[in-house]
Order: sequence, then C-alpha cells, then structure tokens
Amino acid sequence: MIIAMLLSVAAFAQQKYDSDFSQTRLVKVSGKTTEMEGHLIYDGLNDLRMNYSNPEGDYFYISGNLVMMNLNGKKADLDADKVKMVNLQRTTLLNCISGNWEQAATDNNADTEVTEKDGFRHVVITPRGKVPRGGYSSVDLTYRIKDNALVQMVLEESIGIVNTYVIH
Repeated sequence: MIIAMLLSVAAFAQQKYDSDFSQTRLVKVSGKTTEMEGHLIYDGLNDLRMNYSNPEGDYFYISGNLVMMNLNGKKADLDADKVKMVNLQRTTLLNCISGNWEQAATDNNADTEVTEKDGFRHVVITPRGKVPRGGYSSVDLTYRIKDNALVQMVLEESIGIVNTYVIH
C-alpha cells in the first residue's frame, strides 16, 4: 500500500506537456514589455523544448545538463554542470514545471506559501535571504488541482526582469 502511494505521488509530480504557451517579459526598470508565444514540449524528466513562433526561430531547450538557446538573436549552448547559475535556473525551471515546487524551494533556500481556491493551487516561493546568483527573487506558480498541471508560472529575476508564462 505505501509503495503504491509513493509511486502515484512520483507519477503525479512528473507532468508531461505538449502545449502552446504565451510569455510576457517585463523589464521593471524601463517598464518595457514584450509578448512572445510558442510551443512547449516537456518529457516529465529533464528534456524541455520551447520553440517560439513569435519571435519566429527563437528557442530554449534543456536536454539533460545542456541548456541551448537562441533568444533575440543571441545563441548560447551551456553545460549546466560547469556553470552553477545555469544549473540553478535549469533545475528550478524543471522542478516548477514538473510540480516539484518543494525541491525548487529547497534548491533556492526559499520558503513556500501554498493556497488552494476554485480548483487551483497557488504556490509562491520566496528566498529566505540573499538571492543566489542565477536564482529568482520570487517564483509564483499556479497548478490545476485535478491533474497538478502547471497553468501559469511567473519568474522574477533579481535583476528586475519578470517572465510570465501561461500554458494553454
């Protein structure tokens, strides 16, 4: 009985996605916002693909420990094992998408506040002290309770950039 419960919890925390998404990027200091959209595929483990249709040709991929991106004409292929801040961002993103916000909070030395209302679970992750390099000054997540699917993720970087993702 206990093993079956643990397996169901593990399966529940490893969501898979093949959906469209929209993203709003706000630069707080200038007030400038940019609207983007695309398609997201997540395998439930450590493979994430975000292919942008607006702007067309942009992408953000996580494949194992590799983080590959082409955003606003800037390409980079990074090994998360070699760049600590990239690894923190990688694991935070994967844990939040998969529904494992507790691990994201632990990795970021942060507290969580969880509330439930109208069929949704709202999770706010706030660092306890100084934000680690590459970490987030806040993470705000909304999951559908019935299937633990992520429907919105707001990542606020310590440099004042806020990315809001809505998964359709």
